[in-house]
Amino acid sequence: MNVRCLSVATALLIVSICPLRAEEGLVAYKSLGPELALDLARAALANCRTRGYQIAVAVDDRFGVTQVMLRDRFAGPHTPSTAAGKAWTAASFKTSTTELNAISQPGMMQAGIRNLPGAVVIAGGLIVEAGGSLVGAIGVSGAPGGDADEACAKAGIDAVRDKLDF
Repeated sequence: MNVRCLSVATALLIVSICPLRAEEGLVAYKSLGPELALDLARAALANCRTRGYQIAVAVDDRFGVTQVMLRDRFAGPHTPSTAAGKAWTAASFKTSTTELNAISQPGMMQAGIRNLPGAVVIAGGLIVEAGGSLVGAIGVSGAPGGDADEACAKAGIDAVRDKLDF
């Protein structure tokens, strides 16, 4: 009788734990939708235009997959791939490409980051956050200097901030 009660108790314990394990195997996350990604890219492009810059802008989801790519008509042929690389790098490392540039100078511990395939460690790539979570990244290329690229990217984020905050 005791063995039977112990077996039933063990079975009930296993059954009650199984749903918890199933939940541990699933994750929920937020990511930029395509409409918001397009709004972000358009805002960054418009900001650069007002400054007189012809640029390309890429917006990636939280995993570094490009959702939107816009290239102004006179932006250089290298700008789309550079913008995409900046966005991918920011998303991958979950930090701005300016910060990565600062910590990966020759002789520094993280200098190897610069040699990773696809990494573009030049200012102009920013992460996009909402509610304290990474939801995407933006990369801008074509302005005269990485600081100008970054300013346009930041202006794009600021333009859609009300849609990001929840």
